[in-house]
Amino acid sequence: MLEIRWHSRAGQGAVTGAKALCEVMAEDGKFVQAFSVYGAEKRGAPMHAFNRISDEAIVDHSKSMLPDYVLVIDPSLVYTNVTYDAKPNTQFIITTHLSKEELLKEVPELAGKNVSVVDCIKISQETIGRAIPNTPMLGAFVKVSGAFDLDSFSASMSRILKKFPQKVIDGNLQAIKRAYNEVK
Repeated sequence: MLEIRWHSRAGQGAVTGAKALCEVMAEDGKFVQAFSVYGAEKRGAPMHAFNRISDEAIVDHSKSMLPDYVLVIDPSLVYTNVTYDAKPNTQFIITTHLSKEELLKEVPELAGKNVSVVDCIKISQETIGRAIPNTPMLGAFVKVSGAFDLDSFSASMSRILKKFPQKVIDGNLQAIKRAYNEVK
């Protein structure tokens, strides 16, 4: 079973991103879960979203997990404890304007971990027009995980986003592609 934990602030799209990832995986025949845990339910409050993805029915409905991936879409949250319950091979994908080396100096808890960085905030502002970093994070996840090829993932996301105007769909697809290409 693949387990993913998202660190975000309310309003940045982590819940929507987790649900979109589940929709894509379900199209691929996987069993999926997407859920979230909020503190103060207001815009800007720290929160977590979670995914479970499996080839078999998922019977575990707890919020406890040992994530395979930790996706941090708000740069300030990297200074909180994002490494809790991580396995030795957990992959961290972190939104930051810092290089990986700079980030590791700033956050020593990440030293020795599998860390990738990408500036999802900048990408979303430049492609979507708003700081909603969930779709760029999905692009980075696609690259780091190798779970999909970019074209099939983008085609699935295009179907998921079909309720939005074409400009919004195009911006999100561009954000996914840019993050895929820019994650380091």
